[in-house]
Formats: sequence, C-alpha cells, structure tokens
Amino acid sequence: MIADLGVTAPKPMKRIGTIDRPLTHDPRNQAPMSLPTSEPAGSATQDVTLIGASDSRQNRTREMQLIPEALARAHMHDRMREADADRQALRLISARRMQRRAERASMRARRALAMAVMH
Repeated sequence: MIADLGVTAPKPMKRIGTIDRPLTHDPRNQAPMSLPTSEPAGSATQDVTLIGASDSRQNRTREMQLIPEALARAHMHDRMREADADRQALRLISARRMQRRAERASMRARRALAMAVMH
C-alpha cells in the first residue's frame, strides 16, 4: 500500500564497523586501509601486503616449527652412530678376548701332547 502513495520502503542500511566495534574481526574480511592524504606517496615504508608475503610467512613459521624435529633427528642420528661404534668396539674387544683364550687353550693342548709323547 505504501507503494501506491509513491513512497518507497526504506532499504536496510549496510552496517559499517568502527574502530572500537569492527564489523568482523577477521582481517581478511575487513576493508583495506586507505593511505592518508596528508602524507606524500612513497614517503613511508611501502605496503607489505605483497602476494607471496603470507605464503613466505607461513613457510617461515612452518620451518621454525620443524627446527626442533630436525635437531632431534640429527641428535638421534648421532646417538645411533655412537651406539653402533660402541657395539663394534665391544665386538672387537670380545673377539680379541676369545682369541687369547683360544691361544691359551691351544698352548695347553700342545703342552699336554708334548708331555704325553715324552712319557
């Protein structure tokens, strides 16, 4: 009926957020900041919203998070190498010990044989 009188219905206003109460807290959905007109172009540092900036930032944080894993992996690799070297040294020591024992047994057998032949 209002349309018959030539008056249009009010359109719902688009809400615009303020600094204290932003429309959204997600920075990707917020309106981009406009450059101040009082400052000449190029006087301040350039805008850092480059295409690959967020990707490189994400890669950097991912790399930073993976550093402790890489350090732990390197530490475990060193420990495994140390353990292998220790095991090899123990095998060498036990082999030498068994060789000396076998040599002593061989000498005893020779002596026993010589004693048996002499008598």
